[in-house]
This record gives sequence, C-alpha cells and structure tokens, in this order.
Amino acid sequence: MAMANLIQAAREQVAQLTQSAYEQAAAQGLLPSGQTIQGTVEVPKDSKNGDFASSFAMAGAKALHMSPRAIAQIVLDHLELECSLFQRVEIAGPGFLNFFYSPKWYNLVLAAVEESPEDYGSGQEGSGQAVMVEFVSANPTGPMHMGNARGGVLGDTLANILARAGYRAWKEFYVNDAGNQVHKFATSIHARYMQLILGEEGYPFPEDGYHGDDIQALAQAFYEIHGDAYRGASEGEWMEPMSRFGLEQNIPKMKDDLRKYGIEYDQWFFESELHNSGYVAETVELLRAKGWTYEKEGALWLNTTALLKEKYIREGKSREQVDKLDLKDDVLRRANGFYTYFAADIAYHRNKFEQRGFDKVINVWGADHHGHVARLQAALDGLGLDGSGRLVIVLMQLVNLLQDGKPVRMSKRTGKAIALHDLLDEISVDAARYYFNNRASTSPLDFDLDLAVRQDSDNPVYYVQYAHARICSLLANLDEDGVSVPPCSCVDAAVLCADEERTLIKTLAQYPEEIRLAARDYDPSRINRYLTQLAGDFHRFYNACRVKGIQEELQAARLRLADTVRMVLANGLGLLGVSAPVKM
Repeated sequence: MAMANLIQAAREQVAQLTQSAYEQAAAQGLLPSGQTIQGTVEVPKDSKNGDFASSFAMAGAKALHMSPRAIAQIVLDHLELECSLFQRVEIAGPGFLNFFYSPKWYNLVLAAVEESPEDYGSGQEGSGQAVMVEFVSANPTGPMHMGNARGGVLGDTLANILARAGYRAWKEFYVNDAGNQVHKFATSIHARYMQLILGEEGYPFPEDGYHGDDIQALAQAFYEIHGDAYRGASEGEWMEPMSRFGLEQNIPKMKDDLRKYGIEYDQWFFESELHNSGYVAETVELLRAKGWTYEKEGALWLNTTALLKEKYIREGKSREQVDKLDLKDDVLRRANGFYTYFAADIAYHRNKFEQRGFDKVINVWGADHHGHVARLQAALDGLGLDGSGRLVIVLMQLVNLLQDGKPVRMSKRTGKAIALHDLLDEISVDAARYYFNNRASTSPLDFDLDLAVRQDSDNPVYYVQYAHARICSLLANLDEDGVSVPPCSCVDAAVLCADEERTLIKTLAQYPEEIRLAARDYDPSRINRYLTQLAGDFHRFYNACRVKGIQEELQAARLRLADTVRMVLANGLGLLGVSAPVKM
C-alpha cells in the first residue's frame, strides 16, 4: 500500500463504477447497450461538490438519446458503492455525478504512509530505466558561483525524484579538464607566476586570462613548491605541470564545496579521458563515415544544417519553415588538428548512450546554452542514437541575489560573482537548497539573503521545518503524559470529519502524484510547493482542531493524523536534501 497513489486509484474507480453501472442498466433495458462513452473524471474546485465529478451522463446524452439528468439518475441507481472508496454519490447541475470519499479511503491514506514512511510517494513510472542526470559540470578553472548553486540543487533533487519515481538514477559531474579553457587557465597561472618573479610590470597578463584572486593564490602555491625553476621554460615545458597543478588544487575544492552543499556524485567524468583514449577521434570518424561531415579551409565541419533540417521536419515543421531558419554548421576538428569542445561533447554523450547504456540523459544547463541544445541532439541523431528523443536539456534561468532589497553583484572575497562557498558562509545549507529549488527552472529566481536567514513564517524553509518541529513537540508532550501515537489499525478515520482534517488527509494523498508530475516535467520545485501547502494545511488543522484533552477516540485519530503529516514532511524535505528538525 505504501506505493499506492490513492487519488489516482480513486479516480480510476470512478470510471469503473460508472461503466459497471451503465452496463447493468443496459442489461436491464433501461439504457441502450453497446455504447462507448468517454466521460471525464475531474476534481471539483469546491469540495462541497464532491471529491470527483464524472461527466459520464453528459458525454453519453447523444449516444443514449436521453437527457443527462435522466442518465445520471439511472447510473446512480445502479452504482455499487459497498466495497468501493466512496461513501455516497450525488447528481448536480446538468448531470454531473459527484463522488464523495468514504472513511475507508481516508484510513487507507494514513495506512499507506504508516506502512513505509520513507518510501511513501514511490511509483513505477520509470520502470527501472537507467537515467543519468548531469549537473553543475562547472569549469574547474575557478570557484563555483550562484548559477552553479542553483543547478546543483536542481540536478540533485531531480535525480532524487526520478529515483523515487522508479528510475535508476545516476548523478554525474563532467570535468572539462581539456581544451581551450584549461589552456587559458594554465596561461593565467603562468603569467601570475612570472609576475611573482619579475614583478607585475615585468610580465604581461593575457587580456583574456582569468583575473580572480584564486589564480594568484595558485601561482603563489606553485612558486612556493618550485621556486623560479620554470622562469625560462618554454610553453611546452610549463603548460602541462601548471594546468595539472591548478586542476589538482581546484577539483578537490569543488568536491568539498558540493559535499558541504549536500551533493555526492556517482561519478566525476573527465573530458581528458575521451581525448586520451581516442574516443573523440573515433566519434568524429563515425560522423564522417555516415556522411555528416565535410572539409573546408583545412578544418573538418559537421553538417549541422542538414542534421537540424531532418530533425525539425521529423518534429512536424514544414520544409518552408525549416528553410527560413538561420542554421549554421559547426567545426569538429580545427585546421591545427585539435578537436573542438562540441566534438568532445558529442563523444561524451555517445559514451553515455552507447558505452554505458543509459536509456535517457538529462543535462541541467544555464539558459545561455539554449542554442546548443538542438545541435547536440541532432548530432546524436546523426549517430543513430535518437538524441532528440533520449537527451533532455533542462534550461535554468538566472539567479538574482538580493540584500536589503537591492541586487548583490560583488563577492567580498574575490570582487567578482558570489562564489558558492561564500554563500554557504552566509546562510545555511538548508536555506540554500530550499531557496534554489523554490521556483521552476524556467523562471528567474530572486534569492533574498535577508529572508533566507529569518526565523519566521515568511521564510518558506522555516515555515515547513517549523511544521515538522511543531508536530515533534506535540508528540513529545503527549508522550510525557503517557499518550502515544496509535497504529492505523486502532484508528477510525470516520471521526475525522472536520474540513481541516479532511483537507489535510487529501493533501497527504496528493504526494505520490506530485512526485510523478515532478519526474514527468523535470520540475523538482513542485515538491517545494507541495510541502508549503502541506505545512499550511497542518497549521490550519492544528489551530482549528484540539488534540490534547479531548474524547479518546478523536484524540487518537488526530494524533495519528499529525504523526502522518510529520512523516510526509520529513520524506519531502529529505528529497530536497533539507533537514527535518525536531526542535526550532
């Protein structure tokens, strides 16, 4: 039962009950037989109109040659509710059949959570498919910044949700330890190293170099080990040791920052391995063999234009629409023989699908990468790997950091964009993880530093955590009085008839559906919104319904309900990587 989506089960039962009632009525000659009627089953906006409303009677009016109200009455007369999840059904409006949950359904919700609190909400939509979520993948040439902070919690939480929805989820960080940015990284360290020896005026710093304080610190550390041994070295002599030294310093720092942020990866995959193994060259050769490349000015190009045209036509665009698009081809191998980042990216994704057998790959990228999405998918299509169908890109909008109502653009430490480790010195990991996941990735995010540290209900993470702590305090106080939480088998949900009680149980029942939808839409912020709603429903219940000092049967039921809310709050906060405190 712990796996059950009881709202979905009830919805399906409405359709089954109405169909069965129709067939019985038709067998008795009260309705024409043999008709297929596709009525809807919806949740009414006002719970006074039931928990589900079936439009079966209106949908069948034309085929059955009868008014919807007359059909509804006949169906109602033949409904068999005795062993169902519903207590009663009413006819409303033009012929809606409004179904109301029975106490049995409310009991089942409480029992489903009790049976396996940590697994509650799990589903089988993923059917065991292997899905990789690749996220952050920041260049190891400097500290991680605010965008990485958002991408980190978005990817980590999404992988957690996919695992709960029945996928075999894998978390991966792609380390760009090769190519132009690493060359620039080593060149920047070398320039600062030479300035330590010759003075700032004695050696020019490259215009496109990395200017952060972290580069100066790396150069200083390198100098302390090697002295001026590389003073007269050629680029061929200093490039590899300086890049290796910088990466060996930076990558462990990245791992430490992400670990502090609550993120552990299944694998850190190094781009250099693709180059060193010849896999990039092999991938480019495959594209060439399939006829998707051509040479121009000494470079090897991918015919991205042709690949994208095929992709867009498959997706339903007309040839006229496609011909109007401003499409461009991409260089795979430069005239100097070096492979481009795009060539390595294609090889990396071929590795994900072909070598490691992932059914689906999800990349969390900044919105500035949107132009790269279709090109990479099309290149994988060209390799026969169905990139358009199996590669999903979650594009993430920018973060605006606010303090005192004004944008914060500078880091006290570096004078540049706020680094992740600076942020985590200012606020708790719980606040950071909750806030960065509080809006869908498609929306820009305003991160209010003042609000994130406030200890009141305006702070959303505090509001949810306080609901959990409040329940723990209630249980502890009652336990001191010798009152413990009864098992569901000893509780009669029929006594939980107040609107606040019924609403709270329905919200508990919604959790499996929220996980399913969050996995389907790649939108983990649904869990934040759900937890805020659940906490709010609990606070309203607690303010309206006494738990202590009331009739024993009702106290037992309300205590069971409160403890159930506690378990689901802890479950949801755990998905987000946020703690569920016992005291606040």
